[in-house]
Amino acid sequence: MRLILRQFSSFCRLRDLKQLGVTHMVYPGAVHSRFEHSLGVYWLAGAAINMIKNLPGEDLGIDHFDIQTVKLAGLLHDVGHGPFSHVFEREFLPRVLNGCQWSHEEMSRKMIEHIADEHYIEIEREMLNKVEEMVVASKENAPSKSSKEKLFLYDIVANGRNGIDVDKFDYMVRDSRACRLGYEFQFPRLLENMRVIDDEICYRAKECLTVHKLFYMRADLHRTVYTHAKVKAIELMIVDALTKANDELQIAPSIQDPATYWKLDDTIIKTIETHPSPKLKESKDLIQRIRRRELYQFCNEFSVPKEKLEHFKTVTPQDIICSQKSCGVTIKEEDIVVANVKIDMTRGRNNPVDRRTRCLFSQDYETNDKFTIEDERISHLLPSGHQDMIVRVYSKKPELFAAVCEAFDNFQVKTYGKIIQVHATPEKKKHQR
Repeated sequence: MRLILRQFSSFCRLRDLKQLGVTHMVYPGAVHSRFEHSLGVYWLAGAAINMIKNLPGEDLGIDHFDIQTVKLAGLLHDVGHGPFSHVFEREFLPRVLNGCQWSHEEMSRKMIEHIADEHYIEIEREMLNKVEEMVVASKENAPSKSSKEKLFLYDIVANGRNGIDVDKFDYMVRDSRACRLGYEFQFPRLLENMRVIDDEICYRAKECLTVHKLFYMRADLHRTVYTHAKVKAIELMIVDALTKANDELQIAPSIQDPATYWKLDDTIIKTIETHPSPKLKESKDLIQRIRRRELYQFCNEFSVPKEKLEHFKTVTPQDIICSQKSCGVTIKEEDIVVANVKIDMTRGRNNPVDRRTRCLFSQDYETNDKFTIEDERISHLLPSGHQDMIVRVYSKKPELFAAVCEAFDNFQVKTYGKIIQVHATPEKKKHQR
């Protein structure tokens, strides 16, 4: 493991990838990197597998090979992330690569292969294959496991079965602390109360509320931090800047080659700012606006009514433009941005702790019975819904702000028969320039 930290520039690039992308521009303390997070997941992965190995009365055949494999997967699980983390993957690449199916998990697989080849690492092929499989285990199209034994090992780092894994344990505690939110999540309770039944990790039934808190806290972090309205405004401007710079700097093509990709990190913004090419003027101007805090202006937002979620269609700038009335100002499609923000508890509109999601519990260490627990048996205070879809509109130009707000109001009336946003936009804000 020390060899990885000492030699691998491909891994150490994670020092230049902030864990929360541009969030530090809203929450100044959120400057921690993917490097720190990866070390945390490495440590927690080791703690989890050793906890399982030492369970009284259990003989799961966990050996040194298994422990090293799980810890290595924890260390390298995020090595495939691009600049500004999920923004690069979910916002930028789909714009410049039509039909892009790229994911940071799959890129991590390629980077792991590149690391092993580039640095002549002597590692068993079987271990390398398992590490790669564990890294992509949470993907829906994850490849089948090369081994049918000890499948519970794949639940530790990136759990595709029910979403409870040490990756979440680390980033949720680390992110909430960095943003000074005061959240408390007792992940040690889950580590101490897990066991393996029929090759699956289960938790003591008494910890069912702790499991619920994990998913609720994750959703709240998404709403409060990761998709904060101003964070989203900065992300949208970053994506526009990268899109305009893509042809000149060949940003997107770098995802095809790990030897080039490892050089790509958050410093791409400084590269744009200092590059002599006049073709980057628009990108530079956008970055300067971010520096001066002249952001795309948040007009308003609404939550899609629960009964409309199933048939919800993505709202586009064209939808808002078609709702404007003649008021002496004409809004064009390129003048506004619509962000459709989905927040859930990892399983879309489904309850993350029901029988469909395979979140399993056991009564105690004496029996081998495993079962699911329905919400009504846990508490009547638990939420009845498990997904929010928030539609936000931003104006790129200050002078169009009032007109965009009005068009957004009209869109809500046309679609839902009334204005459903929680609060009106202050009149004084509409007249600011």
